[in-house]
Amino acid sequence: MTGIDIDKILKLAPSPAYVVDLGRLRHNLAILDDVQRRSGAKILLALKAFSMWSVFPIIRETLHGVCASSRWEARLGREEFGREVHSFAAAFKESDVRELLQLSNHLVFNSFNQLERFRPLWEKEQGRVSVGLRVNPEHSEGHTAIYDPCAPNSRLGIPRREFEGRSLEGVEGLHFHTLCEQLFEPLERTVQVFDEKFGRFMAGMKWLNLGGGHHITREGYDIDALVELVKCLKGKYGVEVYLEPGEAIAIGTGILVGEVMDVVKNGMDIAILDVSATCHMPDVLEMPYRPGITGGFDPGEKRYTYRLGGPSCLAGDVIGDWSFDEPLKPGDRLAFEDMSHYTMVKTTTFNGIQHPAICTWEPETEQLKVVRQFGYPDFKSRLS
Repeated sequence: MTGIDIDKILKLAPSPAYVVDLGRLRHNLAILDDVQRRSGAKILLALKAFSMWSVFPIIRETLHGVCASSRWEARLGREEFGREVHSFAAAFKESDVRELLQLSNHLVFNSFNQLERFRPLWEKEQGRVSVGLRVNPEHSEGHTAIYDPCAPNSRLGIPRREFEGRSLEGVEGLHFHTLCEQLFEPLERTVQVFDEKFGRFMAGMKWLNLGGGHHITREGYDIDALVELVKCLKGKYGVEVYLEPGEAIAIGTGILVGEVMDVVKNGMDIAILDVSATCHMPDVLEMPYRPGITGGFDPGEKRYTYRLGGPSCLAGDVIGDWSFDEPLKPGDRLAFEDMSHYTMVKTTTFNGIQHPAICTWEPETEQLKVVRQFGYPDFKSRLS
């Protein structure tokens, strides 16, 4: 990974461990800060992707707040980030709404049913909490159905037809989300559809939230076009514009350190690691996707090819096949790349597998800091 001293981290970090490079984190934040300053947008950290709260003091210097999808995320944002908290979920219980109204600056409902059911609660907080609705433009840009909020029969967002005959009294903003790990052009197309279907409802609104999935800090993203689009929306609707990426904050910032425990042979060479696909990088199985490995290549490209598997009893706990210049042996360290987002937030202790330590790397001082290590009590406390 560009800019990260993998060799030094592999020597210093425990295994398994997530290691976040603070230099790369600051690099991403500088790009996002440039977007905010030039466009007037307010960018939030999506906690569902990256909730490593020990680095919030760095992030909150740049970003305006967090977006939360639950009471616990909202509480984490309020307690540890300390700026704006924007909350949304597919549905709320009354207890959720009561707590979220104390934690949130924006509260977004997913249906008119919920908006009206909880109106007696949120109307009391008007002026302090801004209420909005999530809309579904019914415009798919996602490549993987499980991550497409606009897939047919989606439970997320209100379709245009549901607005007929409905009151928007008290509603101060609209929110949409159609993207997943995408560059600028899908957003541009989505905005055009949103304007055609929902633009007329923006009259009198105070804000528009463009959701997440924006890979703003990825190479090739048309930042200038994003700046112009935000400025256009602010001018056309007269509103604040929010973006809530998660991955854009954490792209390229971290690695997952793993160690070879054994090499067995069953039709091919199989290296068994102390990191698990199902426990530590579940998107490998869910998305699915193939993570990069420093010094790892496609099967057959180099002399030695291995299947890399985890230590759990799940037969499918397989990360994938890679080839290497040198044979793997017990004790060898591997660095799985781009392992900050959608990793720590999705881990499990299935099978009692050791949870990776959480670390930071400061390139300016070459200091590796173990922020937290996990033990048996962490596993036991999740059960009863």
